[in-house]
Amino acid sequence: MFVGRENELRLLKGLFDLKKATIAVCAGRRRIGKSTLIQQFGRDAKTFLEFQGLPPREGISPRDQLNAFSDQLAQQTSLPKLNLDSWYQAFSLLNSIIKTERTVVLLDEISWMAIRDKDFAGQLKIGWDTELKRNTKLILVLCGSVSSWIDENILNSAGFVGRISLKLTPEELSLFHCNKFWGRQAGRVAPNEKLKMLAVTGGVPRYLEEINPNLSAEENIRRICFSKEGFLFSEYDQIFRDIFSKRAPIYKRILFTLVQGSKSLSNVAGLLKRERGGDLSRYLEDLSASGFIAKDLVFEPGKKNTSKFAKYRLKDNYIRFYLRYLEPIKDKIEKGLFRDFAMEGLSEWETIMGLQFENLVLNNIRSVCALLAINMNSVRSAAPYFQRTTQRKKSCQIDLLIETKFTLYVCEIKFRKKISKAIIVEVQEKINRLKLPKGYTVRPVLIYVGELSSGIEEEDYFDRILDFDKLLSNP
Repeated sequence: MFVGRENELRLLKGLFDLKKATIAVCAGRRRIGKSTLIQQFGRDAKTFLEFQGLPPREGISPRDQLNAFSDQLAQQTSLPKLNLDSWYQAFSLLNSIIKTERTVVLLDEISWMAIRDKDFAGQLKIGWDTELKRNTKLILVLCGSVSSWIDENILNSAGFVGRISLKLTPEELSLFHCNKFWGRQAGRVAPNEKLKMLAVTGGVPRYLEEINPNLSAEENIRRICFSKEGFLFSEYDQIFRDIFSKRAPIYKRILFTLVQGSKSLSNVAGLLKRERGGDLSRYLEDLSASGFIAKDLVFEPGKKNTSKFAKYRLKDNYIRFYLRYLEPIKDKIEKGLFRDFAMEGLSEWETIMGLQFENLVLNNIRSVCALLAINMNSVRSAAPYFQRTTQRKKSCQIDLLIETKFTLYVCEIKFRKKISKAIIVEVQEKINRLKLPKGYTVRPVLIYVGELSSGIEEEDYFDRILDFDKLLSNP
């Protein structure tokens, strides 16, 4: 099912108007729909050719990758399968069949193609400069999940300076588009039931495709998570093995430190008993580039620059759900001993759900701004806010702080069965602690799932109160 991605498609289609050969890069999390996006875009071309790298495995060689490329080229064209000696030869052969018509060529999982071949990127550059770029109606799309490889070998490489016309990093689908995966039943399924499902899948299209609208959220989650045959039961090991290979265990250890909430670099280093810089910083950047975590920078209200303080947040709902609930009982699930359960009975369920709901909101800031009638062009910053204790101010943490010119929207994101009036006192205390620039208006906002206690709306404290259903129904 293909939904959303209108902006990405618009940007890709705009490349046809450049009247020259172009290179586009599409990077990001596995299963986020990168390949599907480019395949959809390829429908606008007269010719669409797709080549995929072989997944990493023990003993795989550059020769294996070249043979796979030759196989795919033969299957999609009139060329016979040929033995290729180099990637330059492969790209030259590809160039020989490109005609003077709109053509899109997708090199998918490009870092896999380059396994154990340090000259791959260099030969691609030579092939582009000497042959491929002469085709003025060609769009070459380099796609991959190992974003660190793409950054190092393509985007930040001297060889490709000035050659990349577009870089795309597809994010999770908006809640509005997630809602479409319930099909005709979307209007009959309660928002709370959808939230249970999205607490596992997030807005990842491939995971959303596993939803059976005829089943309840708990039935769906049992089927795809708590069964050894379930798609999401083995998904974690597969994607981390494919992306990070032998380094996967250290990335898992880092992610475990973030399961219970955001942490600073010092917090993560302390929990892992490692130095703050060096490898740890690079590993965190890899996880961020791959779409699993977010580095939330603190924008000081009224100032143009960010502070030096930042926190890392596990932004991927599936990864948190897997590490908290599936990883510890993998053996039981494989033996079929964990099939009948209630979601609310899972340990720390309400706390974890609160973090998952917060992720969904933070991944849909555009929708939040639209519901608050905030023009995105006027937004100076929109992110979680952390204020540390100093001699002059107390610590303060705000789930989402949106700053426009002379206005701060203090957004409290709350998941709770029953939300009491005490939330008004809690939010006001945060505002009291917040160091406010002169002349700024403060507008408290409540974004929630659950039941509001009587009196919250009557108090007229919050400028806006947004329930989860509004996010699901707002484009």
